[in-house]
Amino acid sequence: MIGITDASLSFGTLQMFAGLSVDVPQGRTTAILGPNGRGKTTLLRSILGFQSLDRGRRHTPHIVGYVPQHSASQAKLAGLEVVTMGRAARLGLFGQPGPDDTEAARAALVQVGACHLADLRYDRMSGGQRQMILIARALATGSDALVLDEPTSALDLGNQARTLSLIAGLGRARERAILFTTHDPNHALAVADDVVLMMPGGAVVHGPVAQMVTPDLMAELYGVPMRWVRPDGPNGRIAMLPEFTGKDALCA
Repeated sequence: MIGITDASLSFGTLQMFAGLSVDVPQGRTTAILGPNGRGKTTLLRSILGFQSLDRGRRHTPHIVGYVPQHSASQAKLAGLEVVTMGRAARLGLFGQPGPDDTEAARAALVQVGACHLADLRYDRMSGGQRQMILIARALATGSDALVLDEPTSALDLGNQARTLSLIAGLGRARERAILFTTHDPNHALAVADDVVLMMPGGAVVHGPVAQMVTPDLMAELYGVPMRWVRPDGPNGRIAMLPEFTGKDALCA
């Protein structure tokens, strides 16, 4: 489990959240949704312990598999070496990775389908390839908690789909507590069991995805009218889009 209890945080007169309790139990996936600048990453950092709380407590495993929003690409390391870095918290300050750590890193690459990246230099990888390596690094920690900060924010549509599919597969295994931030309600629909909405004005509400991702709540969250749409065809997946998008090409 990962989360916070009765937590509050403000920056001067700006209240990020107050009296907030959010738990992500093992086997559940939770999305934090909100517009740009509302504090999704701040809430994530507060849960991880990177940001001090004004009040409340956090319950976080000693080791968390964390995938940050941005990662420098200058590292002249092979993919396997970057993934092996996920074992660092288990090795201690002066520890060196051994065969068991390399085996765990290779197993993580297998899990995300990135074995072909083991020997490729990280600084020569595409954005989508780097994201697979970073998720593998987080899995290599062996933690029961996986936390991702806007995991698709810098990716093209194809790599977004692959990343979401990977997270969804990890969620279906029900082996971890998974928490991620996003500004797109469709990402929550595709992956999450539960949703935290960081509403304008400082309110934070949360609940099952079916109760939280609705046209009315999404309109309040983003300040634009929203609606359900389904592409033509029997296998079309329902989606949430702003009213100003291609009405003629979609049927409600």
